[in-house]
Amino acid sequence: MSIFATLEVYSDRSPRSAAMNMAIDEALLESAKVPSLRFYRWDHAALSFGYFGRYADVAPHESERDLVRRWTGGGIVFHGEDLTYSLVIPAHDSSFTNSSRSIYAAIHEGIRCALVAGGKRAELAEQESKKISESCFANPVRADVLVNGQKVAGAAQRRTRAGLLQQGSIQQIDLAKDFGEQLTAQLADSCEHRQLNGSLVERAQQIAGQKYGTTAWLHRR
Repeated sequence: MSIFATLEVYSDRSPRSAAMNMAIDEALLESAKVPSLRFYRWDHAALSFGYFGRYADVAPHESERDLVRRWTGGGIVFHGEDLTYSLVIPAHDSSFTNSSRSIYAAIHEGIRCALVAGGKRAELAEQESKKISESCFANPVRADVLVNGQKVAGAAQRRTRAGLLQQGSIQQIDLAKDFGEQLTAQLADSCEHRQLNGSLVERAQQIAGQKYGTTAWLHRR
């Protein structure tokens, strides 16, 4: 059974900086009228880390990667070769009343099914593993997506008065060409493909300049 009746899908084919990718996700959270899914890439090697993360843990990578602190929680995620996505659920949508944990599991079940359709033997982690590092993909939690015991999809969330934002990464696996279509079919009864409009990008540029692109935000903890 699909999670959403309708889903707006943004396949953002323009590689962007780490700060702009985070800012576009926040701008979508501010403005989305219906559940929205955005797939995106990075303009060069990047690293994102959770809102509560310590800058000292990622500082050694600053010379080689574009660093950004996420608004969502979670651990360290290396970006560049991954498929990154954000899912926004407006507060007025009926699915927003579901618990954050159940939304997390439902999205990952959709990813699992899309991987299985592409011939992968994917499963959801049944329990949280022992934390061994600050790296997100080294530490599967319950309902993360595993292939041959290795974590290939993880995510983090932020819930506000405007709605829920889930930011996720799929990596360390070759995806079928139709993976995006398979995933959206799992998540929604119908999908509308959209392009990011100019006003949203302008708002994101403002957010990036005031927040994600600043040293104060990066070094806040």
